[in-house]
Amino acid sequence: MDQTPTTDQAPLDKLTRLEQQAKEHLEGWQRAKADYLNLKRQSEKEKQEIAQYAQAGAVLQFLPIYDNLKRAEQHIPAEYLSQEWVKGVIHIQKQFEDTLKAMGIVPIATVGQPFDPNQHHAVQKVKQDGAQPGTIVQEVKSGFMIGERVLEPAQVVVAE
Repeated sequence: MDQTPTTDQAPLDKLTRLEQQAKEHLEGWQRAKADYLNLKRQSEKEKQEIAQYAQAGAVLQFLPIYDNLKRAEQHIPAEYLSQEWVKGVIHIQKQFEDTLKAMGIVPIATVGQPFDPNQHHAVQKVKQDGAQPGTIVQEVKSGFMIGERVLEPAQVVVAE
């Protein structure tokens, strides 16, 4: 007897093959779409990072001005603190700091913090009573971060 499929069996086999093929194409399309969306998100993130770092590069040129304003504020004699021009200089320094923060640029914490070679550059080690070894006792120059990235390490004096 002939073992050829019955006329009812052949269309079912073909239908099953076509359904399987359609399922494979759908899964492939879904993977391709997910890959595309991931690539699109990654590209957007990279564009934002590039823009942020380009902005940070420009800001690096202004950081010495901020640092000098900060240092100048630390050396204002107490008797001058009530004068309007001194208040203006202090306000400018604060405004500068607020603008940097708005741009995602924050100063690196220093005095009283443990020395971290990833964020700090030790310019000197000193013996200081009451200070734990490896603790920062003085900030020589401000350091800055943007997100998790160090733009400029802080220059510090560390206790021995």
